[in-house]
Amino acid sequence: MISWRKHYKQTLIAIGLLLSTSASIYGQDGDPKNGEKLFKANCTACHALDKQVIGPPLKGVVERVKTEGGVDKDWLHKWIKDNKALRASGDKYANEIFEKFNKTEMLQFPNLTDKDIDDILAFTTNPPAPEPEPTATTAPAGEATAAPADKTTTSIVIISLIAIAGLLVWILIKLRQLVKLGQSEELVGLNETRVRSFSEIYEKYHYIGKGLLTILAILAAYGVWNWIMWIGVYKGYKPEQPIYFSHKIHAGENKIDCQLCHSSAKYGKVSEIPSMNVCMNCHRTISEYNGKYIEPGKDKAFYDGEIQKIYAATGWNAEKQQYTGKTQPVEWTRIHNMPDFVYFNHSQHVVAGEQAIINSFNKKNPNNKIDVVCKACHGKIDTMNVVQMANDFTMGWCIECHRTTEVDMNNGYNKEYFKNLHEKLKKQYPKDGGKITVDAIGGLECGKCHY
Repeated sequence: MISWRKHYKQTLIAIGLLLSTSASIYGQDGDPKNGEKLFKANCTACHALDKQVIGPPLKGVVERVKTEGGVDKDWLHKWIKDNKALRASGDKYANEIFEKFNKTEMLQFPNLTDKDIDDILAFTTNPPAPEPEPTATTAPAGEATAAPADKTTTSIVIISLIAIAGLLVWILIKLRQLVKLGQSEELVGLNETRVRSFSEIYEKYHYIGKGLLTILAILAAYGVWNWIMWIGVYKGYKPEQPIYFSHKIHAGENKIDCQLCHSSAKYGKVSEIPSMNVCMNCHRTISEYNGKYIEPGKDKAFYDGEIQKIYAATGWNAEKQQYTGKTQPVEWTRIHNMPDFVYFNHSQHVVAGEQAIINSFNKKNPNNKIDVVCKACHGKIDTMNVVQMANDFTMGWCIECHRTTEVDMNNGYNKEYFKNLHEKLKKQYPKDGGKITVDAIGGLECGKCHY
């Protein structure tokens, strides 16, 4: 009995040691899949696995610090949680790394638990196999076979047209033969008395001729006038740019706010073309395209090549993570270009008129509503791979907007500033409830847009 109890206790101790050892091993090794999520959330702004970004590549970092500095995972835990404190303690290897990377201070991550850090290190040691990359958007199966079908249809149409043309020629020849056979001496005499010149025809039917000429003159004048009125209107214009920039990827897929790049649209008259430094705010650490969306006809290599054009323009050396000082100007082609005699202030529309414009547009387009004021004029830019002029941008187009857009009277400034005008319009237009549109507050005055 005593022997059994003794062996029982030894068995429990062995099982306990085995479980604790397993737990210890798991805690040290970590979970690479969870580590991948934590790595993407906390580390990718400055690090990549296989190349230097702002900081060094992190693949195999556990083995590397052991070889270079003779330190272990515990040191990495201290470095990740508070590298500043570790350097302040006089740690030699920590200060060597700080000097090596131009004294660029790493962020502290006290919020990460030991388990989180173990998971991240497990991911850097043994990253899981990447999931298959989504292929470029392809046409549906029905469309894939459309090309051969179209060729067959085209051939049938061409053959049919040739057959019809041949039939018509044959009919004309036969008719001519019949006419010659049927002509009598009387018909010959009549043909000699028929009108043979345009002047004779005009003399006979001059009233009809004058009427037709008048109609033709009116149509020609209208055509010239219509052509003149559309000079400078380039709706649908979408030029090729020196660097391919997809608004669908940036504003659509990645939800980047318009004003992050076009910051002066809110605070200035002109919405400027962003400088290349604005691009580098993100692309300093994004050297290749890993998004899910790929435009038909494009591939990952194409997007990576366009990013390299940004680096060439700014003189950025991705390997050394520093600027070379050799820059190249980018000659963008301007799309929206108002004439010099037209005054248009972006900030006035983006700030003061934001809600009023959105409400007016959505009221007129219930099936095509917008959520950002920019889309009222520039169209749904977040769906465009290549930006184009979405509207006419003519004087009549602007006037129509001013006549139909109701001023936002819930705005505290408008409510106070136009208080008397609002009361006056309520009496003047009782059926409309005294609604104030932009034209009622001077939106049609010439001097507002032409100065």
